[in-house]
Amino acid sequence: MPDQTIPAGSANAELSAEDAKLVTLARGARARVGATEGASVRDQDGRTYAAATVSLPSLKVTALQLAVASAVAAGATTIEAAAVATESATLDGAGHDAVRDLAEAAPIHVAAPDGTLLGTVTQ
Repeated sequence: MPDQTIPAGSANAELSAEDAKLVTLARGARARVGATEGASVRDQDGRTYAAATVSLPSLKVTALQLAVASAVAAGATTIEAAAVATESATLDGAGHDAVRDLAEAAPIHVAAPDGTLLGTVTQ
């Protein structure tokens, strides 16, 4: 799937405390290793998983794909919400698809590296 454009006007929404925590975790994962992106997800039990982009000669995984994979490896069957901290104006298609594999309409909050909400993808 191609990258997802962040919906115009969706940055004005107020995040719940739980979703704001996801943005904080995504920012921390990104900053910790100086990655292009950081991401986090919350599963059906409220457990959170954070990850950063992996870009090796033999392996490329987006932060959101890795966060979803970590959740699934720990037994998650549903994603309630996700967040990505990035400098990009779009949400990568592969990460979007990984979330949609477990949840058709879970919000994916996209934030700038400073935590400013850029928008939320719900489709």
